[in-house]
Amino acid sequence: MKNKVTKAVLPVAGFGTRFLPATKSVPKEILPLVDRPLIQYTIDEARAAGIKEFIFVTSRGKSALEDYFDSAPELETALHEGKKTHLLDVLRQTDMDSGAVAYVRQQERRGLGHAVWCARRLIGDEPFAVLLPDDVIDAETPCLQQMVEAYQELGGNMVAAMEVPAANVSSYGILDVGGETGSAMKVRGMVEKPKPDVAPSNLAVIGRYILSPEVLNNLNNMKEGAGGEIQLTDAIAAEIAKNDNVHGFRFKGRRFDCGSQAGYLQATVSFGLARQDLRGEFLEFLRSFLEPELPANKVAAGG
Repeated sequence: MKNKVTKAVLPVAGFGTRFLPATKSVPKEILPLVDRPLIQYTIDEARAAGIKEFIFVTSRGKSALEDYFDSAPELETALHEGKKTHLLDVLRQTDMDSGAVAYVRQQERRGLGHAVWCARRLIGDEPFAVLLPDDVIDAETPCLQQMVEAYQELGGNMVAAMEVPAANVSSYGILDVGGETGSAMKVRGMVEKPKPDVAPSNLAVIGRYILSPEVLNNLNNMKEGAGGEIQLTDAIAAEIAKNDNVHGFRFKGRRFDCGSQAGYLQATVSFGLARQDLRGEFLEFLRSFLEPELPANKVAAGG
């Protein structure tokens, strides 16, 4: 059996500029998806996969994110005195064990690879997961749990992958893959944000990774890649050349890009309709909102 994956890095240092002005004072990761912040979906997925230690790579202006995982004794007391035990149970889902959370500052934004590298001293020589909170994945078995189960058989490095329209490949790291074994496939190469006419496939890397500590050694070189940033994709691709131990993983589930306004709205509708306590009223509203207006002549005729 391979080493267990118990540590996760969560890069949360971005400005969230696509959600301004809301993110001027509120970290994007705290924006609610129905009634839970985006970051809670990521934490719940990581916990289901066996993650015990969470390393947040943050920046200035993210104190609300840190406060979210702190205790709230005044609120808990008020809920207890008001006999609102169901809300107390909901609140306790946000609790983190003492020492389970660490925060590392990324002093300058130099890309995802640099953000992961900032956590290197807390990762040490263990395999670790990387989860991007912008990617919310609705799945019967949480995505990272699916990957961890496959990793126990394959080891090495693993990236979550999904097909995207050819016109969108320039927004992703794209895989060149070989043979497939179940949901896993051997990766022969990775290209960050290629032009559609030179992309090796339309199989894109999305925000879930299981990585070996050797990737951190590759990041020590700090070579700038696409967009002038330190690309995590490049550090993983180096492992293909050196150790041939990188796999793509076709996860079962639906991914929502909550880093974009459209994706965030789509996720809100999908997760809202999945809630039995909200579905009826919400579905009725959507139907009335989307129902086309009757032609004027039918209205006049009472049709």
